[in-house]
Amino acid sequence: MHWSIRNITARLALAGPLPRLFLLAYIAMISGCGDATAPERNTVLDAWAHAGQELERSTLVDQVLRFNAAHRDLRVRLTLIPEGSYNAQVQAAAAAGELPDLLEFDGPFLYGYVWQGRLQPVDRLLTPHLLSDLIPSIIAQGTYHGRLWSVGAFDSGLGLYADRTRLARAGIPIPTPARPWTSLEFTEILDRLAADDPDGQVLDLKLNYAGEWYTYAFSPLIQSAGGDLVERNGSGRATGILNGPETVRAMTIVQDWIISGRVDPNIDDAAFITGRTALAMGGHWNWSQYREHLGRDLLLLPLPDFGRGPRTGQGSWSWAVTADSLNPEAASRFLSFLLRPEEVLAITRANGAVPATRSAVSRSRDYRPGGPLHIFVEQLETGAAIPRPRTPAYPVITAAFQKSFDRIRSGGDVQAALDRAARMIDLEIEDNQGYPLIGRGREEAMR
Repeated sequence: MHWSIRNITARLALAGPLPRLFLLAYIAMISGCGDATAPERNTVLDAWAHAGQELERSTLVDQVLRFNAAHRDLRVRLTLIPEGSYNAQVQAAAAAGELPDLLEFDGPFLYGYVWQGRLQPVDRLLTPHLLSDLIPSIIAQGTYHGRLWSVGAFDSGLGLYADRTRLARAGIPIPTPARPWTSLEFTEILDRLAADDPDGQVLDLKLNYAGEWYTYAFSPLIQSAGGDLVERNGSGRATGILNGPETVRAMTIVQDWIISGRVDPNIDDAAFITGRTALAMGGHWNWSQYREHLGRDLLLLPLPDFGRGPRTGQGSWSWAVTADSLNPEAASRFLSFLLRPEEVLAITRANGAVPATRSAVSRSRDYRPGGPLHIFVEQLETGAAIPRPRTPAYPVITAAFQKSFDRIRSGGDVQAALDRAARMIDLEIEDNQGYPLIGRGREEAMR
C-alpha cells in the first residue's frame, strides 16, 4: 500500500483540527523524512488507530515516536482515522485485502473480525509475565472461542456519582461495594432527595447520550437482577433472556424512575454539575469535570444492587494483530511497548481511563488502592464487570436494545419492547447460523 504526504494529510483533516506541530511530527514520522540521519529500518509496521480527543491522539503519536527512536531495526507507521467512520474504513480495507499489521478496535466490532478470519491470536505473541499483569477485564474483553485476540492499554469505569452534602442533608448513608444500596433502597432514596428538590428530578441517567451508552449503562442493572442481553454459554439467543422476567423487572424499575419524574432529561449535559441532580450515573470520563465543580463533595459509588450484587460496564479500545501481517512478532513488540507501565500511565493520563495493567494501577495516583477512582479497578478485578456479549451479533444487540430502551423510557410496555428486541437479535443470529468460526478464523483459533 502506498502512502503519500497528500493522503496522510487528507486522513488527518478528516480527524478534525490538529495542532501544526502535531501534523508536522506525524508526517515526518510516517514519511521518514524528518531526520536525514535516521538509520534505515529493516521492518515497517503499519498501525491504524482511531483519532480520539486531541490529548489522547497526540499521546499515541508521542508513543510511536518513542518506540521508533528506541528500535533501530523496526519502525511503526501510524494512521489515524476518524472515530465515526473507523469501522467502515477498516471493513473496506479488509474487503480489499489491504489491512495493516496492527488495528485498534472498539469492543463492539472485535468479534466480527475474528469471525471473518481477519485477526490472529495474540496470546501466543505476548509473554506470560505481561499477560499475567493485565487486569482480568482486559483478558475477558479480548477472549473469544478460547483464544486472546486483542489487548488494550486501558479499560472503562462505570458507577454512580453523588453530592456528599445533599446525601448528608437527607440523612442518607453512603454505600460501599460491600454494602451497596438495593434497588428498593435506591428508589426510596430518590424519593427522599426529591422532597428537598424544586422539580423532584434528582437523578441523571445521561438520557442525552446516544448509541451504545444504553447497553453499556443499563445492562449492568439487568445483570444485577439476574437477567442479561443474550444467553452466554450456548445458543447466544436473546429470547427468554432479554425478555425474561429478571430483565423485565429491572427495566420496569428504571422506567418507574423516569415516569415518576425522578430523572432529569439532562438536555444541556449539565444536570449534575449545576446541582439540579444529587446523583448521576457516569463513567471515568466524567470524573475530572465533576471533581472540578464539586471538589471534596464528590463521591463515587457502586451502582445499586438489583438482587445478585452490583454490576458494572467494561470495555474500550484495544489492539489486535491482523491475520495478513507478515510480522506478528514485530507487532507484538509494539504491543508490549504500549503495555509498559509508563506508557499505560501516559495514555490513561490523557483520557482518564482505567489502567490496563496491575503494575500501572499501583503507580497511578487516582487508581491505586486508596485513590479516588480505585472503585473502578476493584469492580474490574472482582467480577462485578461483565463483558459485552462476545459475538459478532453485538452491533445488532446494542441497536435492538437501544430501540427497546427508547420505547421503555417513553412509557411503553416493557415486556413488549423487550420481546421485539429479542426477536430482532435472534433473527440476526439465525441468519448467520450462530456465527461458527469458519475458514481462516477457525484455523487461527485452532493453532
